[in-house]
Amino acid sequence: MSRPEPVTRVRDLRASDADRERVAAVLGDALADGRITMDEHAARTSRVYEARTLGDLVGVTGDLGPDPILVDDRPVSVFFGRAHREGRWVVPVRLPLLALFGTVELDLREAVLQRRHVVVDSTLLAGRIRLLVPEGVRVDVTGRTFLTPRDVRTRPTTEGPTVEITGTMVLGSIKARSPKRTLRSRVRGRLTRGK
Repeated sequence: MSRPEPVTRVRDLRASDADRERVAAVLGDALADGRITMDEHAARTSRVYEARTLGDLVGVTGDLGPDPILVDDRPVSVFFGRAHREGRWVVPVRLPLLALFGTVELDLREAVLQRRHVVVDSTLLAGRIRLLVPEGVRVDVTGRTFLTPRDVRTRPTTEGPTVEITGTMVLGSIKARSPKRTLRSRVRGRLTRGK
């Protein structure tokens, strides 16, 4: 029997050049607005470009507004309201989700999936899950559902990652979408299939 692959903490994942550039852009804007001095900008920017992990980037811009990268592997929960995650954030291998009479919106278009197969472990009671996934991502609903309609309209590819929604969902709804394709991309797709 093989051992399960160890899971790296979200904070310990390697930062990409694009992640560093996002944080540096926030620092550049703060310098231009006069919210930080040239010396502060230089010190923080050097910290950004020396950062190896996402956790090293967290807090560099904390006093300038929300961090441009969300490094949070806590459960998503909502009671009689709305919760959402969007922008550049890390989707952990297993994301617990609780929605009681509320809506959880997960926008994965700019998100980093910690693995190619992530699990959203859901508990829904009269709640809703709304997913927005990039083209190529498969969404599978494998949990127990009771009076919970599923509306999954994505464009997965055979090699693409998978988001699996498990758990127990009662009197709720699940909706997953890929962004609408532009007219140009639809025409280009038809032309390449015709060749």
